[in-house]
Amino acid sequence: MNDLPACYAAYVGIDWADRAHSLCVWPAGASQPELSELPHVPEAIHTWARQLHQRFPAGKIAVALEQTRGPLLYALLQHPYLELFPINPARLAKYREAVTAASGRKSDPLDAALACEVLRMHRDWLRPLRPMPAKVRELQLLVEARRHFVDQRTALIEQLTDALKAYYPQALQLVGNLNSPLGWAWLRRWPTLTALQAARPSTIERFYRRHGLHAAELITARLQLIRQAVSLTDDPAVLAAMPVQVAVLVAQLAGIAPALADYDRRIAALFAAEPEAQVFASLPGAGAQLAPRLYVAFGPDHDRYQGADQIQCFSGIAPITKRSGQMWVTRWRWHCPTFLRQTFQEFAGCSIPHSRWAHAFYTQQLERGQSPNQAKRALAYKWQRILFRCWQTRTPYDEARYLASLREHHSPLIARIDALQTCAA
Repeated sequence: MNDLPACYAAYVGIDWADRAHSLCVWPAGASQPELSELPHVPEAIHTWARQLHQRFPAGKIAVALEQTRGPLLYALLQHPYLELFPINPARLAKYREAVTAASGRKSDPLDAALACEVLRMHRDWLRPLRPMPAKVRELQLLVEARRHFVDQRTALIEQLTDALKAYYPQALQLVGNLNSPLGWAWLRRWPTLTALQAARPSTIERFYRRHGLHAAELITARLQLIRQAVSLTDDPAVLAAMPVQVAVLVAQLAGIAPALADYDRRIAALFAAEPEAQVFASLPGAGAQLAPRLYVAFGPDHDRYQGADQIQCFSGIAPITKRSGQMWVTRWRWHCPTFLRQTFQEFAGCSIPHSRWAHAFYTQQLERGQSPNQAKRALAYKWQRILFRCWQTRTPYDEARYLASLREHHSPLIARIDALQTCAA
């Protein structure tokens, strides 16, 4: 194996592990690689990187690893003489499968050696990591973490609902929104139907009003429900254990709420400071949450994507088409950043009530037999072409301008848009 035209002083393949990383270092021009291990300790990682630079001071060092983020990558980014090349784990697995077809063996040192080989021999497969500015990366980490906590909140609400259904289903009607200060205070004060029915109606009415519920008819109906309620179970074990579970879930929900509010403040401040924030804030239905997520999906580096097709494939919105002879198969793209795909699909869904053409396109897809999720992915695919154009030209989205373009090009959507508008009128 011969090196490609020399532009790096050395090539390094790393197989990441929790405690120690397998390394393969291949100096430019050498005939054999050097295999070793690197402990996952900050001091060891930085010492190794500095020693590598001292050994190869004449040029940059190319490093291949199966990460686009994480502790090892964050550490290596501190050393500007290292050029990092993330490798898709699925691609490396396929490459290993092709190389070791006879033996089928797998090991960490082998994966490090194969990563180094891909870097040396097939560098055209890879793109060097170009980290976004620190503030944009901070925004990216915040929006992803916020979504994680939102998912956690959803799971907690589902668990709380199931727990109440097991012994105290009336609470679901009496509280309404379980993710609210009223709901949390109610379940802390009256965790069982027995405790609730022991309270005076006037006390319950004052509680409702103190927590912002002033509709007299609704309060009266709920008080009547309390008077007529019958306990679902008299099992002492259930009535002793389930309120404990409910108390824990309520405490977790109440703890997530201020954390999400803090995330919202930080995200809003960082996003507002970005020069191109208005481009993404102009998108119909994006709002305070999806606009920052869409911005970090593209980033401030306008050379990051050369065409809309690149972001469509990278995000997993574009399906994979396989064609061989008479066979033509279109399938879901599995290997992609899940959060990125969610961002575009969720934005597509949120745009439907706010964009006339998006609503028309979505209903058209449903009529063609697509499921709601398939229709939203198809809509996201179209939105990505529009977003790419807005991002490249740094131009806020203009619905009227886009509709005029559709009309000028005699798009079949125009007739549907006009029909929907007539029906609405």
